[in-house]
Amino acid sequence: MEFSERLLTLRKGMDLTQEQLAEKINVSRQSVSKWESGQAVPELEKIVALSEVFDITIDYLLKPSEIDELSVKTEMLEKQQQQILIRERKQKRLVRCIAYATGIYLLFLAVFLIGHFYFEIWNPSVVFAEFIIATAIVICISIKIMGKEE
Repeated sequence: MEFSERLLTLRKGMDLTQEQLAEKINVSRQSVSKWESGQAVPELEKIVALSEVFDITIDYLLKPSEIDELSVKTEMLEKQQQQILIRERKQKRLVRCIAYATGIYLLFLAVFLIGHFYFEIWNPSVVFAEFIIATAIVICISIKIMGKEE
């Protein structure tokens, strides 16, 4: 919790208006308003006066609480963890795409070699057609894998 939020909470907790608080510490209502909105920070002597009015320590007014720090750190760690998970998922999908593409092109190569050596088929248009079909299959599988939201 920021100083401005803490000040607002304390003032409302004591059921004081900004004007009443301003009178107690000899400042204008506008000063209190600026402090609560975070537009300004009071001078040291006013911070001491605020701590006396609310019967709290200056540390409580100025230092963020451990709970606030922990919640901020927890949120940051959760976001980092989510980013890591997203990156890992993308990497896994990419590896799967590469594995499928490799398998399909190896299959194309096997069909080409079997056709060429065993059946003595060597027609460039057939080889080119097989290569185009293999590439189309790779593209379709890649689109399907990379488009998944896990």
